[in-house]
Order: sequence, then C-alpha cells, then structure tokens
Amino acid sequence: MDYAIAVFDVGKTNKKVLIYDNQLTLQETVSQRFPCVMTDGVSTEPVEQIEEWFLQQLSVLAAKWPIRVITVSTHGAAFVCVDADGKPAVPVIDYTHDPGDDFHDTFFDRCGSRIDLQKSTATAELKPLVNPGKALFFLQERFGERFAQTKSILFYPQYYGYRLTGEIAADYTYLGCHTFLWDFGADRWSSVADSLGVRDLLPERVGSPWERLGTITPDIARRTGLDPSTVVTLGVHDSNASLLPYLLKMEGDFVLNSTGTWCVAMHPMDRVFFSPDELGKTVFYNRSAFGSPVKTSVLLGGLEFETYSTLLLELNHAEAFPEFNAVLSQRVIRDRSLFIMPSVVRGSGQFPDSEARVVEGDKTYTLEQIRSREAVPEFFSDLPVAFAVLNLSLVMQTGVALDRVGHTPGMAIYTEGGFRNNLDYNSVLAAHRDDTPLYLSDLKEATSFGAAMIGRTAWENIDIRSLASTFDIHTQAIRPASLEGLAEYAAAFMDRL
Repeated sequence: MDYAIAVFDVGKTNKKVLIYDNQLTLQETVSQRFPCVMTDGVSTEPVEQIEEWFLQQLSVLAAKWPIRVITVSTHGAAFVCVDADGKPAVPVIDYTHDPGDDFHDTFFDRCGSRIDLQKSTATAELKPLVNPGKALFFLQERFGERFAQTKSILFYPQYYGYRLTGEIAADYTYLGCHTFLWDFGADRWSSVADSLGVRDLLPERVGSPWERLGTITPDIARRTGLDPSTVVTLGVHDSNASLLPYLLKMEGDFVLNSTGTWCVAMHPMDRVFFSPDELGKTVFYNRSAFGSPVKTSVLLGGLEFETYSTLLLELNHAEAFPEFNAVLSQRVIRDRSLFIMPSVVRGSGQFPDSEARVVEGDKTYTLEQIRSREAVPEFFSDLPVAFAVLNLSLVMQTGVALDRVGHTPGMAIYTEGGFRNNLDYNSVLAAHRDDTPLYLSDLKEATSFGAAMIGRTAWENIDIRSLASTFDIHTQAIRPASLEGLAEYAAAFMDRL
C-alpha cells in the first residue's frame, strides 16, 4: 500500500471513520452514534464529543495504516459558528429542533418570500431547521450575545477540516445544499446572507471538494501520530459524495435514489429551472462535486422506517422483520383502508404539512398516541400487515419525490444505501414504476467511496475523471411484484394528506 485515505463520514445517525487504500479498496471501518443533547431547551449536536472520538480513532488507525490524506463528508443542514479560539460560539443546532410556525414566517418576512428565495437560491423551505439560513436566524434570535462572539461560520465538513488544519473555506456542494445562503444565478453569497448580516462571517474561499484545504496542524500530528504532511481536503456534502461515482460511470439520464435517514432523489441536469407548479413545493437543487446542478427532493424515509419498525417490533415482541408477502400486500392495496401517513418530523419531506398518523378505516391514530400506547391501531398487532403498510407508505412518498425531480418513464433509477436490502420496498416501487428500469447498486458505502475518490484526487493531484476506469458499479434489475391497483392506492393515500 503506497498510502491510505481516511474518510470521516458524519451521518445524522452514524459517525464513521473508514480507511481506504490507494486503490480505493475499503480496509477498515469504525462507527459510533452520538445522540443529540439538550442545551438551554434546544436540541443540539455534541460536536466536541464527536471531534474527540474522531481524533481518538485517528490515533489508533494511524498506527495501523499509512494515512496521508483525510476527507470529511457530512450530512446536510449543519454548520458551526466558531469564536476567536476556534470553538463553537453558540450551540450547534440539531436541525430537527422546530421553533414553530411563527418563527418560519418571521424569517421570510425579514429575508424575502418563499417563492422569490426558491428562485434565487434554488432552495425549498425544509422544516424544522433543515435550511442553514433559517438556523442562523434562530441562533441570532435565541443566543444573541453568544452569537455576537462568532468570527466565522463554517459548514459542517469544513468545521472538522478547520479543526484539523486551522484553515477556513467552503466547498460548493455544501453551500448549494438547501442553505438559502447561495445565489445560484449570480454564483455568490445570497441576499439572505446580507439580510442576516453574516456575509463577512462566511468564508471568502469557496472551492471544489478535492481542493486541498491544508495540512494537519502540529498539535493534531502530535495527538494522532499522523505524518505532519497529511493533507485534508475541502470536504463534501454526503449526498453529493454518493452521487459522484455515478456521475463518472453511468450513461444517459438517470435518478439516484440514495436511501438512509434521509432518502434523497437526485437528478443531474444542465441548468436550474423551476416550472410554475414546482415553486412552493419541496424540490430544490444541489451542486454536484463538479459544480453542476442536481435537481433534488428529500424525505426522511429511513427515520420513518426506523420509527415505525421499532414500535412494531416492540408491540409484537419480535426481533426480525417479516418476509415480503406479495399476496398480503395485494390485499392491503385492494382494500385501501390502511395507511401510514408522513411525517415523523413535521415540516420535512414531500408533505411538510402532514402530521404523522396512522389511518385504519375510519379511525385515525397520532404517532404520539401509538408511542404512549394510549391508542394503537388493531392492524399493528399483525406484524406482516403492518410492515406491508409501512413499505407502501415509503413507496408512495418516493413516487412523489421522483416526480418532483423530473423523472419520466424509461429514465433509469438506481437505489443505493439502506433500502437496497428492503425487498418489500424495492419490489413494490418497481411495480409502482412499471414503465421504468429500476436497479439496485452494489456500490457499498457510496458516500465514503465518493469521499475516498476525492481524497485520492487531492493527494495525487489528478483529474478525478481519470478514476472512472478504476472501479465498476454492478447493478441488479429489480423484479416488480405482481400487484394491481397501486395507482388507486396512491390516489387514496394522497386524498388523506
């Protein structure tokens, strides 16, 4: 091995450090979960604990592998306001914290209308605080004195990069990630940055993910045992890291259905454009690792699945998910009386005004009623049926997300991430999109693989496109389940929103 690449993959749920060799083969993975903590009544990310764990893992891994480059990839919607000492000046907000509807309205009263900002910043409103621009406004309002100590606002990948190198920058995959802070047309910080008075706090340097942010500081070298010349890249937004290998390998028009806590539908395009009926909807644009627009829609599919599957397994004293049963799913589709409605985080996903609830005939149960066991749907005691309804709900939401990124019949869909192992979901989605080729991708750890490609590009100072010939993405066509009436079930689902 000539050298090794360390990837720090900061997901909303799991934090991972992964080691790749210089041929982009995964060698080792360590992971940990860090629950959010309450700070002055606000849910916050424990960034200092995460950083300490990361450095501890680096010290262990540096003794085993010749690490020469580090790439940080993080989930969207997070940033850190650092003070003169390089530490958080204010708590690092957990984007699931919801200040309430009045706050959201106040933000737009101050910064511009929802429609105008969607046009200029290619950003759709995502609640609770999934838009960093709004989260900045919240911090200013809630922690005014502490916020005044802010010297720099760093997006999440660049915060960890700053802690490693002492250098400040931003990468365009993250600033273009539903932040409200970047003007896509003018290619500069947006009017929202001016309205909030933070333009001077945002990085002057904006570059590509594979640019070198710098080398590690002497203190980091001492603490970890890493070579002092170890390079740190600018970093990358995780969804765009996942998309990168597909941009290099896939031909023709396609949508990547990247699944995890967030399910992100991404459709690479050549320009930013919203049709009149898309304005005001949960559709926006990312910027790819190449800086090109990616039409995007999101939903908290993984969180929805985890929330309800945990409840169902507890209620039924079970430990394993039931196997897919097409006959049973057909019965649920035909009867059109059982529905699990989004969203477990109100204001998120494709139906931001929908409250999480379960419909059973003419009865409705809120998620909180079910959690507290105050009232539980009868069909929740039939585990296979309940899981069929849950997966149907996820397919219905995915269908809307695909439509909103401009998917058309015949356009390939590649599903990667956690849901690639969910036979119910994939078989039903294929049946729901029976005029479209659907594939499962075998690209494991797509986010960290894309980040490792970025690391190799930075260390070897090469064109990342030259890496296309060094790997393959094998795909498996999804066989549609034999199901009738999905369109009618979808219509009934939509009627209950």
